[in-house]
Amino acid sequence: MTQVVGVDIGGTKTRIVVASADGADADADAASQELLVPSSTWRKRLGDFAGDAVALRDLLIDGFGPGILESAVAVGAHGCENSEQCLAFQTELSAVLEGPVLVVNDSELIAPAMGDEGAIGVVVGTGSIATVRDTAGELVTAGGWGWLLGDEGSAPGLVREATRAVLDDLDGGGAIDPLGRRLMAAFGAAGGDELALAVTDSAAAETWGAHAPEVFAAADEGSRLAITVIDDAADSLAWLVERLLDRGIPADGVVAGGSVIERQPRLQEAFRSALARTHPILPVAILDRPPVLGAVALARRLVRTSATHPLTIGDIQP
Repeated sequence: MTQVVGVDIGGTKTRIVVASADGADADADAASQELLVPSSTWRKRLGDFAGDAVALRDLLIDGFGPGILESAVAVGAHGCENSEQCLAFQTELSAVLEGPVLVVNDSELIAPAMGDEGAIGVVVGTGSIATVRDTAGELVTAGGWGWLLGDEGSAPGLVREATRAVLDDLDGGGAIDPLGRRLMAAFGAAGGDELALAVTDSAAAETWGAHAPEVFAAADEGSRLAITVIDDAADSLAWLVERLLDRGIPADGVVAGGSVIERQPRLQEAFRSALARTHPILPVAILDRPPVLGAVALARRLVRTSATHPLTIGDIQP
């Protein structure tokens, strides 16, 4: 087996990398091949794992030829929210592919992408969630309850809490500060009542999330409210890690990735500081490479361990 396949199936995009089987764990070597397509072009609905397996097989053949089916394939899949769903998709893929197969949640790719499969992965983007595998190989998560109920630190979560902070400050007789001015400009509002109405009327994760950069810009301008919103978000993200550690799940570090935390140094530093208050020696890394390289690393481990398919959940452990 000379090649491995790493697949990152996101809610919006699917990224596939074919790399040498004997390269460094998370490296895509110069000879690697890549395919990037909208997930909607091949994946029709979440939960149809049999349909997903056939469609992904066809996508691999179309992109790389039928010989690719003999390769080890590791998949990080949006929509596989627990061990049972990961194993269900893995079983269906094993029936249509010829090499060993592993399926994990897409959030689980960020730690191996950074070369640390034993770390807790924290995703901070359109949503927020912390994930890790326990000693039995079961997927354990904290957070990820969606932008209406949670997802603190995510793009829509930041805008939700920033709006609440501005409105609460106005209730207390505060003057409109840079955060309030930026949010009102972004939502076309002239006061607190119009801001509340505009934010409510436009309630959607993508709409709210698009304005998250305004929170960081306001913080850079000295907004006390914006700084507090970011610090509170960092505390909430650190709490997700705490929830997993409190359950006795071993972890040798934390890797955070996702569109928000990767682009915002202020949130990175606040997150590091929040974790350091309770776990000062726990290493924290910020993802600086494509998550699909985590799938490449996992596929290479399949080759090294000569895993047979279908795998059991316990085979996911390093």
